[in-house]
Amino acid sequence: MSDTMKLNEIMTLLKKEYPVAKTALNFNNPFELLVATILSAQTTDVLVNKITERLFKKYQKIADFAEAPLEELQKDLNSINFYKTKAKNIKECATIILEKYNSSVPKSMEELIKLPGVARKTANIILYNAFGINEGIAVDTHVKRLSKRLGLTKHEDPQKIELDLMSITPKEEWGILSHLLILHGRKICQAKKPKHGECIIKDICPSNKI
Repeated sequence: MSDTMKLNEIMTLLKKEYPVAKTALNFNNPFELLVATILSAQTTDVLVNKITERLFKKYQKIADFAEAPLEELQKDLNSINFYKTKAKNIKECATIILEKYNSSVPKSMEELIKLPGVARKTANIILYNAFGINEGIAVDTHVKRLSKRLGLTKHEDPQKIELDLMSITPKEEWGILSHLLILHGRKICQAKKPKHGECIIKDICPSNKI
């Protein structure tokens, strides 16, 4: 079976298992998603959602983040790791978006990755979940782990893994693939002890035969 056929079968099964596959981050608009993704670096989505629940009540507009004293914003984020850097990046992003993009989060990879605290993975998440744009595949720790276990890549570098996945996945499926692998990674294909007995794709997975 080719990698393309294998991935197609994997996605068919995972779509049945996870009919509603979307980001776990809570947001109401593209800028809120940008803030949430910046906060999510090396942090659980559960903790991010707890923080943004109150954060987005206090700061309701992009201008609120831009005009907030840095020390105050840092204090609002001090329960999350790297809060000082994350607060600085969020404030700078808000200022740039206000001044350069007329209060609209940019819709291109090239522009997004120039924003403070935004790397390619973050940009992919924003483009797909906020705008429905499939520019690439967001490769987080779950996507990386499952891609290797499923034999879809031999690489360790996220950008090389992304290229491998993009080469065997229809472009319109790039965004959903990331969410499906993340959901399955959290629920079944966990890092330390994958639940092979409960895995819907165990018959396709090489690691199930090790």
